[in-house]
Amino acid sequence: MAAVASEQRSSATSAEAVQSVKDQEARFVDLRFTDLFGTWQHFSMTAADFTEELFERGIGFDGSSIRGFQSIDESDMLLLPEPGTIFLDPFAEHRTAVAICRIVDPITGEPYTRDARYVAEKCETYLRGSGIADTAYLGPEAEFFLFNSLLHENEPHRSGFAVNSEEGHWMSGRPEGSGFTIRPKGGYFPCPPVDKLQDIRSEIVTNLESVGVKVEVHHHEVASAGQCEIDMKFCPLTQMGDNLMKYKYVIRNTAYRRGLIACFMPKPLFGDNGSGMHVHMSLWRNGETLMFDENGYGQLSELGRYYIGGLLQHAPALLAFCAPTTNSYRRLVPGYEAPINLIYSQRNRSACVRIPMYSSSPKAKRVEFRAPDPLANPYLCFAACVMAGLDGIVNKTEPLKPVDKDLYELEPEEKVKIPQTPGSLREVLMALQEDNEFLLQGNVFTTDLLNAYINYKLTNECDAVDLRPHPYEFYLYAND
Repeated sequence: MAAVASEQRSSATSAEAVQSVKDQEARFVDLRFTDLFGTWQHFSMTAADFTEELFERGIGFDGSSIRGFQSIDESDMLLLPEPGTIFLDPFAEHRTAVAICRIVDPITGEPYTRDARYVAEKCETYLRGSGIADTAYLGPEAEFFLFNSLLHENEPHRSGFAVNSEEGHWMSGRPEGSGFTIRPKGGYFPCPPVDKLQDIRSEIVTNLESVGVKVEVHHHEVASAGQCEIDMKFCPLTQMGDNLMKYKYVIRNTAYRRGLIACFMPKPLFGDNGSGMHVHMSLWRNGETLMFDENGYGQLSELGRYYIGGLLQHAPALLAFCAPTTNSYRRLVPGYEAPINLIYSQRNRSACVRIPMYSSSPKAKRVEFRAPDPLANPYLCFAACVMAGLDGIVNKTEPLKPVDKDLYELEPEEKVKIPQTPGSLREVLMALQEDNEFLLQGNVFTTDLLNAYINYKLTNECDAVDLRPHPYEFYLYAND
């Protein structure tokens, strides 16, 4: 598989990457990679030691200290910088260039099967080899909260959390409140001073553009207490994975500099809208979209309909990567526009898959998978979605007939016929255990990665949450 990795490298050369660091007058180079669950890890070296040789020999790190990676007896791993990924960190006090890295086994020289970015690269290779399409374009809408404070603790004798926002509706009766608070579910598109985050979002956009991420729009989102959305311009799969990693890094650091806390949890507030990451997808070949048919439902092609069929058929397993936390299933519940219904529709936001109808241009035709949330590892989430869509195309999987009604207002006899997303992280991990053959095609995902991912999540998240008393249980039961 080593040939696949080299095939995916940017056209930039190691010499150009080294020269780029010099041209930007960087004092340090920060080497970054993504762990199995979507968090950037890093360490820095002096720019003088960032040489062309490093791109071939790599630099070692302890894989046993990274969650989901190696056991301690096989801990040595190598990082190799990708030449085309260099950008200047806008937050470092000392001028620092960043290089995104791939991970290699030092003994075999093979790419690491649990390197999520490598999975995304293999998915793009598999797509081209399928003959169906040569490019998958992705456009995620990752929502987030900007809190003024976020506190949490988990001790054997005490547990709880507290968030605060000057926009929060609970501030309307407090002397320290600044006025113009936002009612629950009332945050969609108000102007300042109700929207108090206009300037910081503009600053985030400026910082995103400085690291090479193109942005289309930014706005306040539905929830009270600082919910925001900044939409990036669509791009190919692996590049969008890189961009989403930059997106979260830039938002967190811009907020931190302003004394705010950025939170990407899908459901940090009870009784208000959660944060999703609706993923827009389209397939192209030879510069032409494959998703458009003027006479199709929602002007979607037959291929696009089969793509939806694959997404909906494999949705329970997909959610293990797309909605990958116990908190995700506080969001995926009836109400709050939660996309729990495994059907598709044009315009209808209560469906799991939507066909946006903003534009009649063939190039704008796409499908929107609404179940993912921003805690997903973007490389694994995007690759899994494309693999499910391709499986639907290959097998000509017909989705259930589209529904254009408000799904929450259906009569009970109609509602019972519509399948829904599973209700917990444990359920979707079990679904992934049973339904993963579509991911293993072309060796895009591997059983090694799937087993490590599932076992970690079950033990360190599902079991860990299930074993601990919940604060609300004391309200329910303490005096009974």
